[in-house]
Amino acid sequence: MRHIKYLGRTVLVKEGKVEAAFKVMNKILASEGCFENFRRNMRYEKPFLARRRFNFERCKAIYEEDMSRKIAFLMRKNRVEPFPGRT
Repeated sequence: MRHIKYLGRTVLVKEGKVEAAFKVMNKILASEGCFENFRRNMRYEKPFLARRRFNFERCKAIYEEDMSRKIAFLMRKNRVEPFPGRT
């Protein structure tokens, strides 16, 4: 295949439905962070703002990881009842 590097972002247009394919492509690009990267690089970002953004993203990732772990623990079906006899 000649264009193998574009394979990951290839969207097939089925039955001439370009709008649906465009929605799928936008969802793929948004999930990869292309839009945020494009908007961020439109203007110069001062170093202190870059540090602030980086620290915020790091704290947000830690928080989301912790919350997903807690939610996964609460959603387990076969865990021991912490307060037996209580309804």
